[in-house]
Amino acid sequence: MTAQPTVYFLNGPNANLYGLDRSGTYGRESFVAIKQRCEDHAASLKLTLEFRQSNHEGVLVDWIQEAREKAGGLIINAAGLTYTSIAILDALLAFEGPIIEAHMSNIWKREPFRHHSYVSRAATGVVAGLGALGYELALTAVARLIAEQAPR
Repeated sequence: MTAQPTVYFLNGPNANLYGLDRSGTYGRESFVAIKQRCEDHAASLKLTLEFRQSNHEGVLVDWIQEAREKAGGLIINAAGLTYTSIAILDALLAFEGPIIEAHMSNIWKREPFRHHSYVSRAATGVVAGLGALGYELALTAVARLIAEQAPR
């Protein structure tokens, strides 16, 4: 019996505040509830999920590097670092598995500075604007991409 593939789902600055935003940009669900949704969905996809959040760029870079050795796929919502972090881009470019960039909001309907993502340069695909549902769709996509790469 083969082990379940591991997927790292990394969340950047302020993602831990989901559900608390008065504007509703990120929906009403709390980060804890979104994490539980993702854990449940990953289990249904037969994935081992490492769902993490940090407000610190270097910690995210460390986790991406860790994923190189431990994960078959990676999902990242780098949040505000999406638009600024070359360090995260460089770490992602060293990851050999599929990478899904995920955003709760539609970044192209927001302020112009959010229209350029450094993360997209390394991403296999992007899911944006669908709230927590997008997180589940990102998991479904990465599971399929990992399966397509598996030796038969």
